[in-house]
Amino acid sequence: MDWTPGGMSSDVEDRRGDSGGGGGFGFGGGGGGGLGIVGVVVLVVISLLTGRNYIGSYLSGGGGGQQPPSRQSSDRSVQYGPQQGGATSGANPNADRDAQLVSFTLDDVQKTWTKIFADKGQTYERAKLVLFRGRTYSGCGTAQAATGPFYCPADGKVYIDLGFWDELKQLGGDTGDFAQSYVLAHELGHHVQDLLGTEAKVRRLQQQDPDQAKKLSVDLELQADCYAGVWGHSTEQRGIVHEDDVDGALKAAAAVGDDHIQKMSGRAVSPESWTHGSSAAREEWFKRGLSTGNPGACNTFASGN
Repeated sequence: MDWTPGGMSSDVEDRRGDSGGGGGFGFGGGGGGGLGIVGVVVLVVISLLTGRNYIGSYLSGGGGGQQPPSRQSSDRSVQYGPQQGGATSGANPNADRDAQLVSFTLDDVQKTWTKIFADKGQTYERAKLVLFRGRTYSGCGTAQAATGPFYCPADGKVYIDLGFWDELKQLGGDTGDFAQSYVLAHELGHHVQDLLGTEAKVRRLQQQDPDQAKKLSVDLELQADCYAGVWGHSTEQRGIVHEDDVDGALKAAAAVGDDHIQKMSGRAVSPESWTHGSSAAREEWFKRGLSTGNPGACNTFASGN
């Protein structure tokens, strides 16, 4: 992936100098007894690449990912934490390549969506991205390192603890730049869903028909994968991303397929329990966005998945 490190986006809110109490994973606390390191690894990988707080939910005794409230227009100006707007912590982000990759990707993805929205006569509202260490506050509750990158529709922000990338690498995850960028593009895909009203509509439908809740969750996640591919198409057209980069992103998408995760955790594959889609489906929808560059091709809700 061709990009030049340097500088930070004005859409980055750097809270790394205000850790908010405690770093690390904290696997031993809460209600997490009996999970085991393999289970923790599984939940860490799922949370990182899907943006759903499986670790936090497990430690609090829950049974699945968070269902944050949809963002309302009155929430858009709400600020969380003492440091706002741009890179202001003492962590010297200009010397931090991971932070700069996140910053580059954030700007590039949002430039792509700004153009797509403008071509349709719509206005794209840029998301903010919060860098933090350990834990911080979000409109969806406490953000923790163990949660992994996630999008909060309540405040329209993406939250990332960059130390989590190191943990993923130690666990054998893909270390390629585009694989990491795919994760962020997926989270910004959720922001696009939020702006278009898809997120709120899905949450309403889930409440109205709980039997369809998991299928709707799968549809939502696969669409975010497809939207990540739409951005990927743009990078290919501009010669930023190459074939080997795409292979790394596809491996990342496959690694968080529900069937693959169930196999890793020693459980039987049970499609009725899926909330994010199979490895094949996640690869397929990412590739669909990648090949077409057309958000209209990402109607996962009309497909059988």
